[in-house]
Amino acid sequence: MDLATLIGLIGAFTFIIGAMINSGGLTIFADVSSVLIVIIGSLFVVMMKYNLQQFFGAVKIAAKAFIFKLDKPDLLIEQSVVMADSARKGGFLALEEAEISNSFMQKAVDMLVDGHDGEVVREALEKDIALTEERHRTGIGIFRALGDVAPAMGMIGTLIGLVAMLSNMDDPKSIGPAMAVALLTTLYGAIIANMVALPIADKLTLRMGEEMLNRHLIMDAVLAIQDGQNPRVIEGFLKNYLSEKQRQIDTTDGE
Repeated sequence: MDLATLIGLIGAFTFIIGAMINSGGLTIFADVSSVLIVIIGSLFVVMMKYNLQQFFGAVKIAAKAFIFKLDKPDLLIEQSVVMADSARKGGFLALEEAEISNSFMQKAVDMLVDGHDGEVVREALEKDIALTEERHRTGIGIFRALGDVAPAMGMIGTLIGLVAMLSNMDDPKSIGPAMAVALLTTLYGAIIANMVALPIADKLTLRMGEEMLNRHLIMDAVLAIQDGQNPRVIEGFLKNYLSEKQRQIDTTDGE
C-alpha cells in the first residue's frame, strides 16, 4: 500500500469537504446536471481517444498508484550476485534451482538455462521492457487526458449555465439553478483534474520509472552472468543503479 497516495488523497478531500460543510453544507455543492456534464461527459470524451480495452484497463492501472509491490534494487543486486556465483560454479543449469520471485528475472534466467544466444536474450528482454513501458504510458495517458478534458467539460457546463441564466433573466427563480450549474461544473472539473486524474498520472509515471529501472538492472545482470563475469565485478557495476546514499549504506554494511 502506498501511504503517500492514500494519505494525500484522503487529506485533500477531507479539507475540501470540510470547507464545503463550513460554507453552508454539502447539498448546495451537489447538482445532477453538473455531474452528468463533467464526470460522465469527461469519461466519454476520454473513451474516444482510446480503444475500449485500454480505457477499461485504466482502472486496473490506477490501482498501481495505491497498491504496488516493487522489488528493491539492492535485493535484486544481491540475488544477481548469488546467481552469478552459482553459474560460475555449476553452469547455467544450476540456476534452475534458484528461487526467483521476480517474473521478469525468472524469464531472463529461463532463457539462460535454455541456452539462448546473448543477442537473442538481449533482444527478447528489450522487447519486453519496451512493451511494458508502452502499456504504462497508455495508462498514464488516459489519466492525463482526463485531467485535460475535465476542466474543459467544466467550462462547457459553465457556458451552458450562463446561457440558461441569460435566457431566463425575466424569471428570477431560474437564475439561481442556472448559476449553480455554471459554477459547479467548473468546480467539479477542477477537482477531478487536480485532485484525482493528474496526481494519479504523476504517481503512475513514478512507478513506471521505478519498474523500468529494475528491469534494466535485471537485464544487465543476466547478460553479465551469461558473459561469465566475476560476481564481484557484476555487483560493482550493478550498484550504479542505486542512489549515492544507498551505495554508501551498502559500503558501510560491507565493512
